[in-house]
Amino acid sequence: MPILLDHQLQEQIPHDISTFPVAFYCDELAALPNRTGPMHWHPYFEIATAQSGILDYQVGQTHTILEPGDSIFVNQNMLHGIRQLSGDAPDHLPIIIFSGTVVAPENSVIYQKYIQPILECNSLPFAVFRHDSSLWTEVHRRIRSTYHAMEEQPDCYELAVQRNICCILETLFRNFDSLPKSEASRVQLNSQIRLQKMLLYIYKNYAQKITLADIAGAANISRSEAGRCFQSYLGCSPVEALIQHRLQTARCLLLETTWTLQEISFACGFHSVNYFSRQFRKRYGYSPGQKHKLGK
Repeated sequence: MPILLDHQLQEQIPHDISTFPVAFYCDELAALPNRTGPMHWHPYFEIATAQSGILDYQVGQTHTILEPGDSIFVNQNMLHGIRQLSGDAPDHLPIIIFSGTVVAPENSVIYQKYIQPILECNSLPFAVFRHDSSLWTEVHRRIRSTYHAMEEQPDCYELAVQRNICCILETLFRNFDSLPKSEASRVQLNSQIRLQKMLLYIYKNYAQKITLADIAGAANISRSEAGRCFQSYLGCSPVEALIQHRLQTARCLLLETTWTLQEISFACGFHSVNYFSRQFRKRYGYSPGQKHKLGK
């Protein structure tokens, strides 16, 4: 994809992914409030599979419903997020994040002939593999095999994972012309780039005093245009997105540190403990002092 911002959410992309460019995650929803993951992006492909619940997978401005057994392929550098809509417990939601270089180096004929067309296709932000489609039977088997290999890591698991990903990408390439496309307009691409720049500014500066003008200035646009970008993709204002990120960071600090509420509120950009506590209760339904509820 043409959106090439040098940003990785460090809590999701491990530093050693360069040694073997595949990462595996599961049970992420269990640790997220309301079983909802924030919108984010990374310079890797992503495959995720609904296990037991109904999931809303947002890619760009498009919401796709995944039923149990459905998988989704997300192209690199695409804004995406996840929300569980139903299910008695948090969905297990296995996810692999990988670079096309796991198949072949970027300067190789294989990469340029088979990987490059996928990642450069503006009209393929994602592809869905439905569990009841015979077209994707082998893809589902390869995906399950990859999850198992990454989780158990038996002897030679890297070779098995590489083989599976190669087959998955080959199937995507062979069916490339028949895959549903959604051509993004230049306006949509510009809006996503602008939003990424503003989110990156928030992620880097949330602990400081930030105004709406500061956020808009990160993308060199007006405050009203910034508001339209956030509403289109996130359904909230830039300032609301800033507060949400501050609260998410505070929630992590409550779980992982022994800091006082005052230390946490100041570290997250809240300069009043009372205001921090009110916002926290408003978003999560309990006060930051009730640590026993944080894992729910």
